Amino acid sequence: MIYKERRKSSELLMLEALFVRNGLSEKDSQYFRGLEKGYQGELLFDSWMEKLTSDCLVINDLLLKQKNNHFQIDTILLLAGKIILFEIKNYEGDHFYEADHLYRISKEERNNPLLQLEKSESLLRQLLQSYDFEFPVHSYVVFVNSAFTMYQAPLNKPFIYPTQIRKFLQQFNQVKLTISAKEQHLAKHLTSLHISKSPISQVPEYDFDTIKKGIACSRCKSFHLYTDGRKCICKQCNQAEFVESAVLRNVKEYRLLFPEREITTNDIYEWCKIISSKQRIQRILDKHFNKVFLSRFTYYEIKERGEGC
Repeated sequence: MIYKERRKSSELLMLEALFVRNGLSEKDSQYFRGLEKGYQGELLFDSWMEKLTSDCLVINDLLLKQKNNHFQIDTILLLAGKIILFEIKNYEGDHFYEADHLYRISKEERNNPLLQLEKSESLLRQLLQSYDFEFPVHSYVVFVNSAFTMYQAPLNKPFIYPTQIRKFLQQFNQVKLTISAKEQHLAKHLTSLHISKSPISQVPEYDFDTIKKGIACSRCKSFHLYTDGRKCICKQCNQAEFVESAVLRNVKEYRLLFPEREITTNDIYEWCKIISSKQRIQRILDKHFNKVFLSRFTYYEIKERGEGC
């Protein structure tokens, strides 16, 4: 059972938006591509985890804090009386392992995922102890990319290679024990401790005045759109989307990039750019958000039931 689903981090979503609107420097693009590739690898691993038939809880993508240390966990598999922690890597190409270091075949050193795994496991144990949870923790690094090869692979390290993943996970289907209220309580508690926004971000600086305005095509990301009645149509790929849906999608992106700014008709009109009528923008905002009057200033807030975006 998937207890906590995986979602793109706010950092990845912001970098995606900036990449489409303003472009990114080579350094920022490289970082963005790394995050994107890592996320795709995690989704691939999720597709295998979803096939588990044993009684278990799967908690994805946790950012936790133990004392002053933040640590991130890709996936936790919670079985009866046992925690399995997975560090997922979407590395590609030929690598070799030597003296506790991981290298590309070109001899360029890469971050050793075991170091991150050991840190996460240690901090998780401390966190569990601080809340009086007593569970053994077993940890593994999973290389999910079928194009990954490691030469001189050590036999005594908790590495799971692409060709081993299916067989490795199948062993958990043999577990006959059922999870109890204790595991349910742990899953709920860990999820409640999740920090939604990382305190460390590598998103480059930007501002509202200079960022590119308009509605990007939901399919090809082109800004060459026009409105035709109730729809926005992309000139590049002919993708059609209802204007209301496109505006709400843009409001969601506006809120992500500018959380300190209020949602106003004027700002969203400027942000969407191709919608010719402010009244049309206002009608959409009136329908999906709560209108707030402040002296001569009017802005919008999300409806409590989540009917907005």
